[in-house]
Amino acid sequence: MIEISIIVPIFNEEKNLPLLYQRLTAVTVSITNKYEIIFINDGSRDDSYTLIKNIAKADNCVKFINLSRNFGHQVAVSAGIDASLGQSVVIIDADLQDPPELISSLYEKMKEGYQVVYAKRKSREGESVLKIFTAKIFYRTLKRITSINIPVDTGDFRIMDRKIVDVLKNMPERNKFLRGQISWIGFNQTFVEYERSGRSFGSTGYTYRKMIRFAMDGITSFSNFPLKVASFLGFIVSFVSFIIMLYALYVRFINGHYVEGWTSLMISILFLGGVQLICVGIIGEYLSRVSDNVRNRPLYVIQESNL
Repeated sequence: MIEISIIVPIFNEEKNLPLLYQRLTAVTVSITNKYEIIFINDGSRDDSYTLIKNIAKADNCVKFINLSRNFGHQVAVSAGIDASLGQSVVIIDADLQDPPELISSLYEKMKEGYQVVYAKRKSREGESVLKIFTAKIFYRTLKRITSINIPVDTGDFRIMDRKIVDVLKNMPERNKFLRGQISWIGFNQTFVEYERSGRSFGSTGYTYRKMIRFAMDGITSFSNFPLKVASFLGFIVSFVSFIIMLYALYVRFINGHYVEGWTSLMISILFLGGVQLICVGIIGEYLSRVSDNVRNRPLYVIQESNL
């Protein structure tokens, strides 16, 4: 029986892989000899996959999944979760910003009776002020507009009991937001604080574009607040339009002093049109996710694996 499964999504991490494997092995062996490390190659364009295969040939505890293309971080982690056999499952990124040595503390904390122990960042080295600021705003906003308690200042680095993993495997969402899903499941959850280091090699795969998409997945998966905002804007615009209509009637039929022109008309049209487009866009984001789920395509496609 596998005691611990460690899930590591990989995207262009060839420079980090040797040290990552060495540190993961050292910390896991200190806990148990019954473990597996699952590397998921998410369409890497460097030699990451070759390195993973070579490591797996030399170590029977190392498993790999090679996805047919880049499906995204959350899907790659989901592929690892589906394949994991451990009674406890760890999710950790390959960039070494999250220290593998912390797994021991997470494991010991879970033994106190928790089903989830996540790593909470006390600081974030090597990241821009803008990225830190936008991350703080996003997580605190998400916490306020959702009905679940999604912990702030955390990533996907955590350890989970098998009960949590089994529930996650039965959650069919296509637009994955795992930290929200794990919080939604419930059970006893706590955290261990740590100092997050900067990247030693390479650059982050999370561009601002991907971060925005990730934020949209989180908001639309766990909150209908944007739809409420759209409805509220509709009422506000209707009220303003009604006031403008009364004023126009007053000027035309009572005051009698008015200048025919297009300024007020264009302002009204542009204002109404802008609000309508915003509302349609919000609704479209929700509908696109419904459409993704209705198609029922596979979440990912495996090209090669040693599982």
